[in-house]
Amino acid sequence: MKKVPEARASAAVRRVAVSRYGVPAVAGVDTRSTKGPPMRAAVANSFPFTAVVGMDELQLALALAAISPAIGGVLIRGEKGTAKSTAVRALTEILPPVDVVPGCRFSCDPGRPDPTCPDGPHTGDGEPRAARLVELPVGATEDRVLGSLHLEKALAEGITAYEPGLLAAAHRGLLYVDEVNLLHDHLVDVLLDAAAMGRATVERDGVSVTHPARFVLVGTMNPEEGELRPQLLDRFGLTVDVVASRDPAVRVEVMRARLGYEADPDAFVARYDGPQRELAERIVKARDLLTEVILTDAALRQIAEICASFDVDGMRADLVTARTAVAHAAWSGRTVVEVEDVRAAAKLALPHRRRRNPFDAPGLDQDQLEEAINNSTPPEDPDDDPTPGGPDGSGGGDAPAESPETDESAASTPSSPDGEDAVPGPAPSGNVAGSSEPYKARLLSVQTAGAGVAGRRSRALTEVGRVVGERGPGRA
Repeated sequence: MKKVPEARASAAVRRVAVSRYGVPAVAGVDTRSTKGPPMRAAVANSFPFTAVVGMDELQLALALAAISPAIGGVLIRGEKGTAKSTAVRALTEILPPVDVVPGCRFSCDPGRPDPTCPDGPHTGDGEPRAARLVELPVGATEDRVLGSLHLEKALAEGITAYEPGLLAAAHRGLLYVDEVNLLHDHLVDVLLDAAAMGRATVERDGVSVTHPARFVLVGTMNPEEGELRPQLLDRFGLTVDVVASRDPAVRVEVMRARLGYEADPDAFVARYDGPQRELAERIVKARDLLTEVILTDAALRQIAEICASFDVDGMRADLVTARTAVAHAAWSGRTVVEVEDVRAAAKLALPHRRRRNPFDAPGLDQDQLEEAINNSTPPEDPDDDPTPGGPDGSGGGDAPAESPETDESAASTPSSPDGEDAVPGPAPSGNVAGSSEPYKARLLSVQTAGAGVAGRRSRALTEVGRVVGERGPGRA
């Protein structure tokens, strides 16, 4: 197993020059927004992400989505009061900053600016900006999500201008929808189009604009309030079912953490400064290692066999599982996908995609997953020599010499009665069943044309019918 080179790891850590974990400490850069959509950057003294107790799988899913946005986001399902929203809002504290073009309302990447950006063309260097978490309210209007005509410029100056919406603000960031299962259908359609195309298109009020809208979609929901539309459910790359722990010791730790934070937020946040910083640096290292992770053909075969065993629809499950396995390998500091990475990816990517009956409980059967993993082909190490035997590929180096006993036994092997040599092998042991008593075979007869079964249309001479066939001339 290959480890992360120390030089590259230290370089990744040096790039996280932050004032608090993921927020860049750059003079003259204001991450606050006085106009436009509500954007949530890292808020001072917010509840630390690493202080969330008993939600390891939820934290892993959010971290993997932050490492590889191509996974497609996270859906968090659980009962009320399980820190779903708290964990999502705390994620921005540990996300690394992004480089954007100064003055671009669509957060274009200065290294690869979008040629169709409404604020383009872009030239020059970029500037770092804190990672954004844009919240989409359940009662938002379609104009607020997509954007609309800039009324101030239209009324004061008579200019037709476009005012970006929430999708433009969420580009290269996170779009969070609380109670996503209660989202109106027209907003669900907008999210489906943006998630499928990676762009948002506005055609209204004399405005014709298209801009990039690639974001990590994060949704939380309570299944007691209704299920999610299947089309939107499939757009979430990963899903996590969270429940409150029944262990009294864990519940005591949850109460102690929350009460301690409410009593003195500054002291509580300072206590988790070290773990927060370590987690932010680990995410940066994993992002840099992501492009070097090798997904072998055997690992792809194993992922395909696991997805097929759960009878999932389409190919999105296979793709998401593969991307998640690569992200998990980078998260673990490996450059080759192993069985543990595939297992972790399948647990997060398949629960909401497997076929189930209407009254079946959601989730993934752990025993079925382990059986599918055991029956599938395990990933191979690409460093191993695939050719068996010696280095010359002849298949075997020094072959053992045949012993005289082997030659003698082969020569003394009896032949079969038909002249062919019998297959050599050990003599049978135990009781050997003999032949049975001879018996007389029964004659099987099939009735055909002639004296057959009585019937009106039977081709037979019967009492109630006659032969159906060609009649001779002159016969009635």
